[in-house]
Amino acid sequence: MNLPNTLTLGRIFLVPLLVVVLLTKFEAELVFGVPKEVLGAAIFGLAALTDWLDGYLARRRNEITQFGQMMDPLADKLLITAALVSLVQMGRAETWMVAIILGRELAVTVLRSLAHGRGLPMPASRLGKLKMALQVVAVLLLILGSRVWLFDVLGQLALWLVLVTAVTSAVRYYRRFRILAEPNVADFESARDRRARDDRASVGRGAAAG
Repeated sequence: MNLPNTLTLGRIFLVPLLVVVLLTKFEAELVFGVPKEVLGAAIFGLAALTDWLDGYLARRRNEITQFGQMMDPLADKLLITAALVSLVQMGRAETWMVAIILGRELAVTVLRSLAHGRGLPMPASRLGKLKMALQVVAVLLLILGSRVWLFDVLGQLALWLVLVTAVTSAVRYYRRFRILAEPNVADFESARDRRARDDRASVGRGAAAG
Protein backbone atom coordinates (compact mmCIF):
# COMPACT_ATOMS: atom_id res chain seq x y z
CA MET A 1 0.00 0.00 0.00
CA ASN A 2 1.93 3.02 -1.27
CA LEU A 3 1.08 6.72 -0.88
CA PRO A 4 -0.84 7.14 -4.20
CA ASN A 5 -3.06 4.15 -3.39
CA THR A 6 -3.62 5.47 0.14
CA LEU A 7 -4.83 8.77 -1.33
CA THR A 8 -7.17 6.87 -3.66
CA LEU A 9 -8.70 4.97 -0.74
CA GLY A 10 -8.94 8.22 1.21
CA ARG A 11 -11.01 9.68 -1.64
CA ILE A 12 -13.41 6.74 -1.39
CA PHE A 13 -13.78 7.24 2.37
CA LEU A 14 -14.63 10.92 1.79
CA VAL A 15 -17.63 9.99 -0.39
CA PRO A 16 -20.07 8.99 2.42
CA LEU A 17 -18.89 11.96 4.49
CA LEU A 18 -19.73 14.29 1.60
CA VAL A 19 -23.22 12.79 1.26
CA VAL A 20 -23.89 13.09 5.00
CA VAL A 21 -22.82 16.74 5.11
CA LEU A 22 -24.81 17.73 2.02
CA LEU A 23 -28.05 15.84 2.69
CA THR A 24 -28.40 15.83 6.47
CA LYS A 25 -30.74 18.50 7.81
CA PHE A 26 -28.86 19.94 10.76
CA GLU A 27 -30.73 21.87 13.45
CA ALA A 28 -28.24 24.72 13.14
CA GLU A 29 -27.06 26.17 9.84
CA LEU A 30 -23.46 25.68 10.92
CA VAL A 31 -21.51 22.43 11.20
CA PHE A 32 -18.45 22.80 13.43
CA GLY A 33 -18.94 26.53 13.04
CA VAL A 34 -18.93 26.35 9.24
CA PRO A 35 -21.94 26.55 6.85
CA LYS A 36 -22.65 23.02 5.64
CA GLU A 37 -22.43 24.08 1.98
CA VAL A 38 -18.94 25.46 2.55
CA LEU A 39 -17.92 22.32 4.44
CA GLY A 40 -19.37 20.13 1.68
CA ALA A 41 -17.50 22.10 -0.98
CA ALA A 42 -14.28 21.77 1.05
CA ILE A 43 -14.71 17.99 1.34
CA PHE A 44 -15.42 17.65 -2.38
CA GLY A 45 -12.52 19.93 -3.26
CA LEU A 46 -10.15 17.90 -1.09
CA ALA A 47 -11.33 14.66 -2.68
CA ALA A 48 -10.92 16.13 -6.18
CA LEU A 49 -7.40 17.28 -5.26
CA THR A 50 -6.43 13.73 -4.28
CA ASP A 51 -7.58 12.62 -7.74
CA TRP A 52 -4.86 14.74 -9.32
CA LEU A 53 -2.31 14.13 -6.57
CA ASP A 54 -2.41 10.33 -6.53
CA GLY A 55 -1.82 10.13 -10.29
CA TYR A 56 0.99 12.68 -10.13
CA LEU A 57 2.74 10.89 -7.27
CA ALA A 58 2.33 7.47 -8.88
CA ARG A 59 4.06 8.69 -12.03
CA ARG A 60 6.67 10.78 -10.22
CA ARG A 61 7.64 8.00 -7.80
CA ASN A 62 7.18 5.19 -10.32
CA GLU A 63 4.57 3.55 -8.07
CA ILE A 64 1.94 2.71 -10.68
CA THR A 65 0.23 -0.51 -9.60
CA GLN A 66 -2.58 -2.67 -10.94
CA PHE A 67 -4.55 -1.93 -7.76
CA GLY A 68 -4.22 1.81 -8.34
CA GLN A 69 -5.19 1.54 -12.01
CA MET A 70 -8.33 -0.33 -10.99
CA MET A 71 -9.33 1.72 -7.94
CA ASP A 72 -8.56 5.25 -9.19
CA PRO A 73 -11.32 5.43 -11.85
CA LEU A 74 -13.71 3.67 -9.44
CA ALA A 75 -13.03 6.30 -6.78
CA ASP A 76 -13.60 9.08 -9.34
CA LYS A 77 -16.95 7.67 -10.40
CA LEU A 78 -18.10 7.13 -6.81
CA LEU A 79 -17.20 10.72 -5.92
CA ILE A 80 -18.89 12.29 -8.95
CA THR A 81 -21.97 10.05 -8.65
CA ALA A 82 -22.40 10.87 -4.97
CA ALA A 83 -21.96 14.59 -5.57
CA LEU A 84 -24.35 14.80 -8.54
CA VAL A 85 -27.05 12.66 -6.90
CA SER A 86 -26.76 14.80 -3.76
CA LEU A 87 -27.20 17.95 -5.87
CA VAL A 88 -30.37 16.47 -7.39
CA GLN A 89 -31.73 15.78 -3.90
CA MET A 90 -30.84 19.34 -2.90
CA GLY A 91 -32.68 20.71 -5.95
CA ARG A 92 -29.44 22.15 -7.32
CA ALA A 93 -29.25 20.04 -10.51
CA GLU A 94 -31.78 18.70 -13.03
CA THR A 95 -32.46 14.97 -12.74
CA TRP A 96 -32.42 14.30 -16.49
CA MET A 97 -29.05 16.02 -16.93
CA VAL A 98 -27.47 14.00 -14.14
CA ALA A 99 -29.02 10.80 -15.53
CA ILE A 100 -27.41 11.41 -18.94
CA ILE A 101 -24.02 12.27 -17.42
CA LEU A 102 -23.98 9.21 -15.16
CA GLY A 103 -25.33 7.00 -17.97
CA ARG A 104 -22.43 8.15 -20.10
CA GLU A 105 -20.00 7.20 -17.33
CA LEU A 106 -21.45 3.69 -17.18
CA ALA A 107 -21.45 3.25 -20.97
CA VAL A 108 -17.85 4.41 -21.40
CA THR A 109 -16.70 2.23 -18.50
CA VAL A 110 -18.29 -0.83 -20.14
CA LEU A 111 -16.80 0.12 -23.52
CA ARG A 112 -13.30 0.54 -22.10
CA SER A 113 -13.63 -2.76 -20.23
CA LEU A 114 -14.54 -4.52 -23.49
CA ALA A 115 -11.56 -2.90 -25.19
CA HIS A 116 -9.25 -3.94 -22.34
CA GLY A 117 -10.56 -7.50 -22.55
CA ARG A 118 -9.66 -7.59 -26.25
CA GLY A 119 -6.24 -6.09 -25.65
CA LEU A 120 -7.17 -2.80 -27.35
CA PRO A 121 -5.61 0.43 -26.00
CA MET A 122 -8.23 3.01 -25.08
CA PRO A 123 -6.74 5.58 -22.67
CA ALA A 124 -8.65 8.55 -21.35
CA SER A 125 -9.13 11.18 -24.05
CA ARG A 126 -8.40 14.88 -23.66
CA LEU A 127 -12.10 15.62 -23.99
CA GLY A 128 -12.82 13.12 -21.23
CA LYS A 129 -10.27 14.83 -18.98
CA LEU A 130 -11.86 18.19 -19.80
CA LYS A 131 -15.24 16.77 -18.82
CA MET A 132 -13.83 15.65 -15.47
CA ALA A 133 -12.41 19.12 -14.80
CA LEU A 134 -15.72 20.74 -15.74
CA GLN A 135 -17.56 18.34 -13.44
CA VAL A 136 -15.40 19.39 -10.50
CA VAL A 137 -16.00 23.08 -11.24
CA ALA A 138 -19.74 22.55 -11.75
CA VAL A 139 -20.18 20.60 -8.52
CA LEU A 140 -18.23 23.13 -6.44
CA LEU A 141 -20.20 26.06 -7.88
CA LEU A 142 -23.57 24.33 -7.46
CA ILE A 143 -22.86 23.36 -3.86
CA LEU A 144 -22.03 26.98 -3.04
CA GLY A 145 -24.79 28.31 -5.30
CA SER A 146 -27.39 28.24 -2.55
CA ARG A 147 -25.44 31.01 -0.81
CA VAL A 148 -24.08 33.00 -3.76
CA TRP A 149 -26.42 33.69 -6.69
CA LEU A 150 -23.59 34.14 -9.18
CA PHE A 151 -22.14 30.74 -8.30
CA ASP A 152 -25.50 29.15 -9.05
CA VAL A 153 -25.62 30.74 -12.52
CA LEU A 154 -22.04 29.76 -13.30
CA GLY A 155 -22.63 26.27 -11.92
CA GLN A 156 -25.67 25.70 -14.16
CA LEU A 157 -23.65 26.86 -17.16
CA ALA A 158 -20.78 24.55 -16.23
CA LEU A 159 -23.22 21.64 -15.88
CA TRP A 160 -24.47 22.25 -19.42
CA LEU A 161 -20.87 22.20 -20.62
CA VAL A 162 -20.36 18.91 -18.76
CA LEU A 163 -23.41 17.46 -20.52
CA VAL A 164 -22.17 18.49 -23.97
CA THR A 165 -18.62 17.22 -23.41
CA ALA A 166 -19.92 13.99 -21.84
CA VAL A 167 -22.07 13.12 -24.86
CA THR A 168 -19.42 14.21 -27.37
CA SER A 169 -16.64 12.25 -25.69
CA ALA A 170 -18.89 9.17 -25.44
CA VAL A 171 -19.48 9.27 -29.21
CA ARG A 172 -15.74 9.62 -29.81
CA TYR A 173 -14.98 6.68 -27.51
CA TYR A 174 -17.48 4.55 -29.42
CA ARG A 175 -15.99 5.52 -32.78
CA ARG A 176 -12.49 4.78 -31.53
CA PHE A 177 -13.63 1.41 -30.24
CA ARG A 178 -15.14 0.57 -33.63
CA ILE A 179 -11.94 1.58 -35.45
CA LEU A 180 -9.78 -0.48 -33.10
CA ALA A 181 -12.10 -3.48 -33.13
CA GLU A 182 -12.64 -3.72 -36.90
CA PRO A 183 -9.17 -5.15 -37.69
CA ASN A 184 -9.73 -7.82 -35.03
CA VAL A 185 -13.11 -8.64 -36.52
CA ALA A 186 -11.56 -8.86 -39.98
CA ASP A 187 -8.77 -11.11 -38.68
CA PHE A 188 -11.33 -13.31 -36.95
CA GLU A 189 -13.42 -13.64 -40.11
CA SER A 190 -10.32 -14.40 -42.22
CA ALA A 191 -9.22 -17.11 -39.79
CA ARG A 192 -12.73 -18.56 -39.77
CA ASP A 193 -12.80 -18.62 -43.58
CA ARG A 194 -9.40 -20.29 -43.68
CA ARG A 195 -10.55 -22.95 -41.25
CA ALA A 196 -13.67 -23.56 -43.33
CA ARG A 197 -11.57 -23.94 -46.50
CA ASP A 198 -9.20 -26.30 -44.72
CA ASP A 199 -12.13 -28.38 -43.46
CA ARG A 200 -13.58 -28.62 -46.96
CA ALA A 201 -10.19 -29.56 -48.35
CA SER A 202 -9.78 -32.25 -45.70
CA VAL A 203 -13.18 -33.69 -46.54
CA GLY A 204 -12.30 -33.66 -50.24
CA ARG A 205 -9.00 -35.45 -49.64
CA GLY A 206 -10.74 -37.99 -47.46
CA ALA A 207 -13.36 -38.66 -50.13
CA ALA A 208 -10.66 -38.99 -52.80
CA ALA A 209 -8.69 -41.40 -50.65
CA GLY A 210 -11.84 -43.43 -50.02
